Amino acid sequence: MRISSTAALIGFILIIVGCYCPLVRPFHLFNYDMFGLSKPYGMTVVLISVIGIIGTALKQRALSRTSAFVCLILVALIFAAAVFKVDTTFSFIPFKGLAAALTRTIKYKWGWYVLLAGVLLSVTGTLAHRRVRIGKAKTLK
Repeated sequence: MRISSTAALIGFILIIVGCYCPLVRPFHLFNYDMFGLSKPYGMTVVLISVIGIIGTALKQRALSRTSAFVCLILVALIFAAAVFKVDTTFSFIPFKGLAAALTRTIKYKWGWYVLLAGVLLSVTGTLAHRRVRIGKAKTLK
């Protein structure tokens, strides 16, 4: 297995692991992982990562590359959704100071780093490849 394929494989595995890592911690009480934020969305990310692993194992570069970019888009969308949700969670409170204090109690956890590392490894692993140049064969006369 090539180094780039190994990097893509590790990246897809990190994406699956990152779905089970804590992503958001509201009020310092409990942690939400990808499935706590959105169960269908988490299942979709895991399914696309498994498809990427299968594509890497079967040496189907187009399938691996497509699933890597789909995972990149999905992780970016869930991060944007989490940021917007945290910023607007307490917008119904008329006191801006209290709303800002409650918003600061919601913390982002280290699972985002695992997801980011997995996405970056899978994308760079699927894009990195060496082209073998085959020159003209010399004929003997």
